[in-house]
Amino acid sequence: MFSKSNLLATLATTVVMFVLGYVLWGMLAESMMDGHVLTNIMKDPPDFVFIALGNLISAFALCNLYRKWARGHHSAKEGAEFGAWVGVFVGLGSGLVWYATSTLMDLTGHLMDFVLYMVFFIVAGVVISLVYKATGEKAS
Repeated sequence: MFSKSNLLATLATTVVMFVLGYVLWGMLAESMMDGHVLTNIMKDPPDFVFIALGNLISAFALCNLYRKWARGHHSAKEGAEFGAWVGVFVGLGSGLVWYATSTLMDLTGHLMDFVLYMVFFIVAGVVISLVYKATGEKAS
């Protein structure tokens, strides 16, 4: 859990998630979501310290899950597949629950958010897998 490979993968993935999250949701989605957000709950400005902390915790969890899931077979394809499953879980599964229980966005907004989550977690999965591959981590 606290191996060199896992800690390096966690740090790399934290940085990627922080930057990619800003690019996807902070820049690209802002204009895309116009007309699909029903209740604006965004802080202005957001608290970047807690965004970074949340990304660190999420990256650590993802790296540990990936390590168990990959069983020593680390490749970009493995990482992308792992990330896609996480994207389906978070983006589509949770997104549809949010749609059913809140007035945050309309259905189109949640489906667009799902696509963003897919990109986000596929990239994160690839980063995790490449760090594990580069550091020679074999699953235990």
